[in-house]
Amino acid sequence: MGETLETVVFLVLSVFIAVFSVMTVTTKRIVRSATYLLFVLFATAGFYFLLGYTFLGSVQIMVYAGGIVVLYVFSILLTSGENDYAEKLKRSRFFAGLLASIAGAAVVLFITLKHKFLTTTNIEPVEVNMKIIGHALLSGDKYGYIVPFEAISILLLACIIGGLLIARKR
Repeated sequence: MGETLETVVFLVLSVFIAVFSVMTVTTKRIVRSATYLLFVLFATAGFYFLLGYTFLGSVQIMVYAGGIVVLYVFSILLTSGENDYAEKLKRSRFFAGLLASIAGAAVVLFITLKHKFLTTTNIEPVEVNMKIIGHALLSGDKYGYIVPFEAISILLLACIIGGLLIARKR
């Protein structure tokens, strides 16, 4: 019974992500696109919770769904007009994008059909100590993440300052 429920939740989340991903890239309004992206990121967090990775699901909601999408929306609202629509796509670019999408789908399908994936029937989720995660995130050694974390924080600060300078000119 539990395996069937997990399968149903997985299928519902998969359809949800597929629909809102398509809506994200096909809508003409930029703020709606950012909202659909928010829904996709929430559903991705649902996958993490379904797999038993509560820490990653929480980080997905706080960092991506909370911080990044809010930053996108603020930057869009600060730099664009009230009724800002996406540009009409030229026919040549449309066909180039369609060709790239078909090629990417073919590569994914080929890899999926040719690769022998491992079955995970008897693997139990392992809870990692928060001290180990904190040490890995804030250490400066070979496998630490402090340098990328600081680089991303500087990049986000530059984006905020750039958005404020653009808004100030108006």
